[in-house]
Amino acid sequence: MSRNVVIIILLFAFLFSPFVSAHSGRTDSNGGHNCSEKSQAKGLCSGYHYHNGGGSSNSSSSGANNISSDKDCSDFATYDEVVAYWNSKGYSATYDPENLDGWGNGNVDDGIPCEPPSGYDKTKINNSPEQIQFNQDKEDRANGESEGYNQGFKDGYLESTKNSTTNSGSDAFKQGYTDGYNKGYEEGKKKIESEKTKASNEGYTLGKKQENIKIPEMYASHPSLKKAFEDGFNKAVNERVEAKKEEYFSLGYNDGKKDKHSPPQDLEEVYVEAYKEGYSKAQQELKDTYFNQGYEAAFTMLEFEEPNLNNDKFGEWYKEGFFSNREVEEIKNAGFSLGKTGEPLNIPEEYKKGQAIFKHYYEVGYKEYVEEQNSQQKTLAGSISVLALGWLGRRFYIARKMVK
Repeated sequence: MSRNVVIIILLFAFLFSPFVSAHSGRTDSNGGHNCSEKSQAKGLCSGYHYHNGGGSSNSSSSGANNISSDKDCSDFATYDEVVAYWNSKGYSATYDPENLDGWGNGNVDDGIPCEPPSGYDKTKINNSPEQIQFNQDKEDRANGESEGYNQGFKDGYLESTKNSTTNSGSDAFKQGYTDGYNKGYEEGKKKIESEKTKASNEGYTLGKKQENIKIPEMYASHPSLKKAFEDGFNKAVNERVEAKKEEYFSLGYNDGKKDKHSPPQDLEEVYVEAYKEGYSKAQQELKDTYFNQGYEAAFTMLEFEEPNLNNDKFGEWYKEGFFSNREVEEIKNAGFSLGKTGEPLNIPEEYKKGQAIFKHYYEVGYKEYVEEQNSQQKTLAGSISVLALGWLGRRFYIARKMVK
């Protein structure tokens, strides 16, 4: 019996005796301990620190209350483990029951558990100032992008002057606004260009069918769409007009070639003018043809001969060309001049197209040369006779005086 009592007393003594919390590095009677070299090397803690509110005067509390499950910075192998634990518990600068922030001294530090390695991304730490700022910037940027996109799309669609800046909001909001605006502006421009193409095509289709324009209401309220529809319509109308003008130009041209003037009646002036232009062009080509025939004939004719044409107008053009040939005058003068020298006939290359003219006027010049030569000989012979008679008369006079 007494043996059983001893065993029960030993069990109670074991169960209710005070001992430190189960984590790496036991606490002393004040509830704290020195950071191990291993933890210091990892940057998880430094120096002496408390745990679970250690250091208070309530050291006489029951053993059950001294059993603790809180963590010490030295309990973690890496800082990422610290962050994972902190995040899983939902701790923050205002809620840190295990005193991981402030090294367990019960004072709130900066919302960052333990001691992060240099350059560590603190935005990973839940409720850290860096994460809070990061999330705020992210939200501001998203809001800025949304607002900027809407304004940019509107400006791009209305083809307004681009302005991607704003004076309101944080720097993140402003940057988001600029990025969103630029994207929206380009998409707005793309949309309006697509709609302008559609409006232009619809206007063109209508213009192919009718003369009077009727702008759909969906385009009438937007200046650019209205203009695109009008441009498409006018393009189609102009094409129809030009095609019809070409038709009447060809008709006039064919009539002009036949020397038959028959302009259309009861048509718009623009089509009558097209006919006249075609007719005039053909007439000018006919005139050039007969004018050139007459011009060339002048190289072969000494005198003008009426051509065998059944149209007086063509004959006049022929005659005009004949008498306009000034090259023939040059050939005449060259041939005549050569003949006047008495030299043999030799037609230069540049005058061979009018060799008949050249030869004829050479002969005229040569004839005058011969006549001049004969005249000069007669004059010389007369002069000699006069001299001879004078001499004989003188001798006769002297002879008579001697006789006397």
